[in-house]
Amino acid sequence: MQIVLPGALPDPREARELTPHMLKAAPTLARWLEQSRATVTQANPGVSGCTPYERWQLAARGFVPGRGQNFCAGLGPLWGAGPAAPDAPDTPVWLAELVHVSPSREGARLLAACQLDIAPDESVALFEAAHSAFQGSGFQARPLDTQHWRIAIEGDFSPVCASPRLVSLSSVNEWWPQDTAARPWRKLVNELQMTWFEHPVNQARQERGLPPINSLWLFGGARPEQFPTAHKTEPFQVHEELLAPMLAHDWSAWLQALGELEARALRPAASSRPGLVLLGGDKYVELTSRGRLAALLPGARSSWRSWWSPRD
Repeated sequence: MQIVLPGALPDPREARELTPHMLKAAPTLARWLEQSRATVTQANPGVSGCTPYERWQLAARGFVPGRGQNFCAGLGPLWGAGPAAPDAPDTPVWLAELVHVSPSREGARLLAACQLDIAPDESVALFEAAHSAFQGSGFQARPLDTQHWRIAIEGDFSPVCASPRLVSLSSVNEWWPQDTAARPWRKLVNELQMTWFEHPVNQARQERGLPPINSLWLFGGARPEQFPTAHKTEPFQVHEELLAPMLAHDWSAWLQALGELEARALRPAASSRPGLVLLGGDKYVELTSRGRLAALLPGARSSWRSWWSPRD
């Protein structure tokens, strides 16, 4: 069993200042840090094309990107393949997520589907309205779930994409494909945006104070066979309460959320000593028990500080 904590790794300088407060707010976590062996994995979103949490999920399932792919490619078969969507193991799985895109000072801003509270009937209505735009576009779509559509691509268009969640944390301009090969997809998205602009679904959402669902974001492209069928994944629990305050650099709220996690999730699990996965902005750390004898070695109890708050 593993406990996964997105947002648990502040940047090194902030981590150094937070250390005494962290030790006081979460003594169970502090004890695990002292008693554990750490495996640090760099997960630069600019390289992987996804958040460190998504990168960890893919690696935990044994996914290895192919030539010309980033880790985001694996989100296609991870989320879009399975009993509900049977495919040949060598068929690339592309997904499109229903999103909101709006202009901002830094360029276009995206809200991912998980931030939009999309109702099933809204998703169905928007899919029906999109039918004419897909005709002759070089793309085909079918609903997968409330937030996603499966996309079939005609020809050899195979872009390197970013996950919608990562784009929501940065800027659409950083990831929007501008090359000639992506022109048909850009044209399709533009037509969908015009089709959905005054759609009754979005008019009703705006009346309720909700952002309109006005675009699609394409990602994925890996094949199911890139996930080892014999690979066993350890069960895990995810607690995301630290992520929002870390992204906002609101360390008072972060410490408060950490204290609540200590009482609700960490302390009750102390006797079973689960594995721990701590995720930050560009890396993640997996902690496993180092054993009683190893924990007695000189410096063992403080070795965690070398990755928690490394100095340049």
